[in-house]
Amino acid sequence: MEYDELQQLYGHAEYYWGTEPNGLAQTVLEFAPERQAPAAIDIGAGEGRDAVYLAEQGYGVLAVDLTPNGLEKAEQLAEKRDVVIQTREADVNDLSFPAMDVVYSCGTLQYLRPENRRRQFEQFKTSTTDGGIHVLFAFVNHPDIPTAPDWGDNEYFHEQGELRSYYDDWEVMDEDAFVFDDDSGGEPHQHAAETIVAQKPEA
Repeated sequence: MEYDELQQLYGHAEYYWGTEPNGLAQTVLEFAPERQAPAAIDIGAGEGRDAVYLAEQGYGVLAVDLTPNGLEKAEQLAEKRDVVIQTREADVNDLSFPAMDVVYSCGTLQYLRPENRRRQFEQFKTSTTDGGIHVLFAFVNHPDIPTAPDWGDNEYFHEQGELRSYYDDWEVMDEDAFVFDDDSGGEPHQHAAETIVAQKPEA
């Protein structure tokens, strides 16, 4: 979706994506290393459902999104759930951040322009603690799946297998490729996607 459309959707009182965490956020707990004070970043936090969930699990969370309306609702949700998150308005294409134990992103990597991907993935990897993990979701190009009706001009498919290619020097702990049904934008459609959980080697 385009920026203006997301701002408008997030400007309503109701939560467009709901307030319960995505299943991928729950996957974090299966693979994340034990830390005394774990830190996580949610890249493309939207209205905060996953960032708030991770905060509820004891993480110090930095929720990053390009939309101020989304981040405002993330803060409201955190307050309602009696947890604290930090928020930052930023574009995934030039995002940098301090060292994190968990780098999480679901539904945002398509906004990373192809010419920026290699640089940004290396930036994300460098800003991850030894033994830390990346838990990521990417929409992928699929010959049998038409482009979604609400797909914006600022969104770019990843090629099949591309996400994994950025982690040849890390341990891939889990990965999946699948097609799922969606009705965002009010019109039923399908998406092809891939997920990966990868761990940074210990120094």
